[in-house]
Amino acid sequence: MFYRFIRVVARAIFFIINGRPLVLHKERLPEGNYILIAPHRTWWEPIIFALAASPKEFMFMAKKELFKNPILRFVLNHSHGFSVDRQNPGPSVIKIPVKNLRNTELSLIMFPTGSRYSNDVKAGAGVIAKMASVPLVPAVYQGPLKMSGVFKRQKMSITFGDPIYIDKKQKLTDEFNQQLDRDIQNHWNAIDQETNPNFKYITKQKK
Repeated sequence: MFYRFIRVVARAIFFIINGRPLVLHKERLPEGNYILIAPHRTWWEPIIFALAASPKEFMFMAKKELFKNPILRFVLNHSHGFSVDRQNPGPSVIKIPVKNLRNTELSLIMFPTGSRYSNDVKAGAGVIAKMASVPLVPAVYQGPLKMSGVFKRQKMSITFGDPIYIDKKQKLTDEFNQQLDRDIQNHWNAIDQETNPNFKYITKQKK
């Protein structure tokens, strides 16, 4: 209930300050649950992706530091968020999403690069997808990268790609994981080109 309420609130806020985002190829989203994977470019992407793919509801991985704030903790706990320790992820980072993907109607939004300062793809999304028997759905965000751009009403675009299915019999070898990483990156590159080939996202190093 709270998730749906906060989604309405978030949609209204974004509409007021930025207008309606352009959502492309929503028809590519599969039936049932899936893992929406995207390169991490802004902190508000989880919200934008969740709005773009509604009425599907999603769970989110959130770094444990965010749960130290009581207000954020309440919002995250009631919006299907779960805590992840980036330094010591532990088995829960796999078990929790796999269990929910199998037993609930929640899908998962995940940023395999793990950071807004990286383009490297991690293998965890493939592990979760295989264990839960759900596809990976690549997506990209193009738009303002700073809040100043949002308030200047620079347009936002969200584009969904074709699902990536992993065979149940496929062994998650290092070779396969490396190939999956390349495939995911190639999907993102193709979607970026399809949406706006002039859009450039330049990563910056953490200070």
